[in-house]
Amino acid sequence: MSVIRINKNFTPKFVIVRSLASAVRNEEEYTATPQYPPILDLSFEKRLERKKEAMHEEIKAVKTVEEKQIKLNMPRFYGFKSYMLKEDYVPYNNLPLIQHVTKTHLIVNNDLPEYYKRFSVDDLVGNIKSELEEVILIELEGYKRMNGVDSNASEVELENIISTSICKQLNRLAINKICKSHSHLLDVQIDTDPRIESTWYAGGMNSPDHIKRLRKGLEWMKKYVDDPVDRLMVYHGFPSLTVRSQLPLKTIVPFSEAENPDLVVPFFQYDPRVVGTETEHRHMANVPGFWPGDSHRFGLISYHKRGHMLTRQQSYGDPEDDKEALHRQGILASFGWLSAQANLLGFTTFNDITYPLITQTVITNGKLWSFYAYQMNTMLLHSKYRKENPKTNICWGTEELQLYQEIQDGKIIGLNEDVFKLLLKFYVNAPESRLGINLTPYLSSEEKVSADYEDDEKREWLEREYKNLSSHRPPHKELDEIYSWEKIYKIDNKTRFMDKKLRPFELFIHPHKRRLDERNPRYIPRKFRPDLPRWKGRYAKDFFP
Repeated sequence: MSVIRINKNFTPKFVIVRSLASAVRNEEEYTATPQYPPILDLSFEKRLERKKEAMHEEIKAVKTVEEKQIKLNMPRFYGFKSYMLKEDYVPYNNLPLIQHVTKTHLIVNNDLPEYYKRFSVDDLVGNIKSELEEVILIELEGYKRMNGVDSNASEVELENIISTSICKQLNRLAINKICKSHSHLLDVQIDTDPRIESTWYAGGMNSPDHIKRLRKGLEWMKKYVDDPVDRLMVYHGFPSLTVRSQLPLKTIVPFSEAENPDLVVPFFQYDPRVVGTETEHRHMANVPGFWPGDSHRFGLISYHKRGHMLTRQQSYGDPEDDKEALHRQGILASFGWLSAQANLLGFTTFNDITYPLITQTVITNGKLWSFYAYQMNTMLLHSKYRKENPKTNICWGTEELQLYQEIQDGKIIGLNEDVFKLLLKFYVNAPESRLGINLTPYLSSEEKVSADYEDDEKREWLEREYKNLSSHRPPHKELDEIYSWEKIYKIDNKTRFMDKKLRPFELFIHPHKRRLDERNPRYIPRKFRPDLPRWKGRYAKDFFP
């Protein structure tokens, strides 16, 4: 009971007495050993690491595919500085960089991995050999493709047109002849000339000079001067044809084999621009040739052109580098397609895949063929995970194989059946369901894509915003620039100190750091607004994740 002292000369009308109730002891709050909160490392490096991990967890918790892609782009309204890895532009000595940014171990073997020896296709080749020869003769000799082709078209363009036509006819022939004995080919989706684009962060490379200068200018950052910096890699692919299925392909090697230390990957520590990689400012986009919600989400086979090799031979003239250029194209085409597919399954460059993804890649001009089988075991390649992540992606590739020697008098001379056998093995490799594995662990069980939302307004907004980002259309507000006179009189010499400070650099605003959601919502004209007061309902609702 609390004690209240009252002055004798003062007689209050009311005396308030407060009783302090004794706290009820809860035995569950006590443990035999004392428990203390974790002691956090307050260094800049660890604080930044915890901040990034919290952001990655936020992205993982987002419900749908479209919202995850919008969330990835949230930090930058004007896009990110991206290193462009184009399929038809292969600079000299580019293979080590590609192996580094995809963390891929390359195995060159003309028989492909042991996995493919289980498929016997000798009988299939014997049944369609004559039709195979007929397809090649018609496409190369019997029909000259001049309709819709510019008379001034280059040799590269003509070769790509012919190779695309041959791939389409061989794909038609293979599926029609094999589907009776291999029923999985009855339910495949075929795309011609699809758009393939994928984006991911790769770490471990030296920081650029301007980052080093910035760090040297700050006393507390000097010890981080030589720390590596992540780069945003963007792959642009232009396949002739792709084949997709509803189920994924079987794993070539066990998932645990991805941690084998014998799988060596070259370490490329330099800036990618030193080997001819170009940069652009663009948003992060992951498009595997189809939109979210498609039932056929897993790639089986992709055909790619090799017309760009004609110009490389003139520029470099190095036979060994030409071989590496094909391997570079095979690795990048395989990883890029699988990475884009993984993003539509709910994974991202910050949230790693929980099971391996497999694809098969063919590079050809009709006469020369290269085959690649790729197993993607990880896509977590940024910052500390470049070294700490033990998983490695594996690519099996062949040398450049020749399907035939020449064509004389309407006949094929020296047809190599082994080449067509390898192609047929890709088709008879049937996908299967992954029992006990959740294929979309980071997507909501109810809403996996924006089309699953019942709210019409939200569904339409997410669809429009996602496709607008994927299309790389320019923003409605251009990026602020510093004019020459401002650089001279306001920044370098500071002679206009009486001017009113209105420009971003005067207000310490960095335009490139503007967030995606820092914008006015879409304006609704008066005639389309509901029956509300004039000052209400002017702007449409936003649904940023």
